[in-house]
Amino acid sequence: MEKPKEPKIITDKNEMREWSRSMRAQGKTIGLIPTMGFLHQGHLSLITEAHKHTKVSVVSIYVNPGQFSPNEDLSTYPSDFNGDIKKLMSVPGGVDVVFHPYNLYDYGVGSVGHGEGRVEKEGVVSCVEDGGGSGHETWVTVERLGKGLCGKSRPIFFRGVATIVSKLFNIVEPDVAVFGKKDYQQLRIVTRMVRDLDFAIRIIGSDITREKDGLAMSSRNVHLSTDEREKALSINRSLSKAKDAVEMGQINSRDLINSVIESIQEAGGRIDYAEIVDQESLKAVERITSPVVFCIAAWFGKVRLIDNIEISG
Repeated sequence: MEKPKEPKIITDKNEMREWSRSMRAQGKTIGLIPTMGFLHQGHLSLITEAHKHTKVSVVSIYVNPGQFSPNEDLSTYPSDFNGDIKKLMSVPGGVDVVFHPYNLYDYGVGSVGHGEGRVEKEGVVSCVEDGGGSGHETWVTVERLGKGLCGKSRPIFFRGVATIVSKLFNIVEPDVAVFGKKDYQQLRIVTRMVRDLDFAIRIIGSDITREKDGLAMSSRNVHLSTDEREKALSINRSLSKAKDAVEMGQINSRDLINSVIESIQEAGGRIDYAEIVDQESLKAVERITSPVVFCIAAWFGKVRLIDNIEISG
């Protein structure tokens, strides 16, 4: 039986860059899987996908404060770094490096907490800096793609995502980066950013990993009560029914959307959005005549869940 590979843990960005360049000097291609930790099988499937395309793999674990608005409590985001390492070691082929920086927005003023991405001491200049100083003030914005869907209720979210992904790309310098399709808008935004800013990186979208009952895997699922989790199954069930309806000839988007909204609300969910959009442009479509994706965000209790299903049209 093959012995589990223990990954090298790197916390310093300069050391991370040096490691990547040493691998490239040996002719090895590098795959990056960006995560915020509290890993589940969905994350591990991204590593398996990366193995198909590269020789060595890097998993970043960093809870990005830049994508949390003031009314979203960064401190409640689940974390289990030691558990994450054990899960990574369970993946066939393993992971070569875990990049676990302290705070990628800190430029030497004060100190920060490890793993959570939270400022621990007053005076730390970070992404939420109010005044002058040496803090972070450069942001990457993918203008149109970031405005709809999740961008409506989380206006700074994708600015934070695009910025931190850019930073990770510049630090790790991967050849390939793998993102899950559950965060469909994020995948399209990163793909467009890479194209527009000429990153020499191939972006791969990996299919959604689901629990046996169909619930899309998410680090936030841990916050669902047993009852809420059961009710949340209405999301995937209603999306699947919508896809079946399209295959049977229903192409009116509004009718399909209304049906899904009704099903989720009957189960006790609160809709953030339900939209059918073009798979590439993310523009809403009235009639399904080409490949689309049906995207949903809904609240069950205090947990906001997202899901989607691709429809060929």
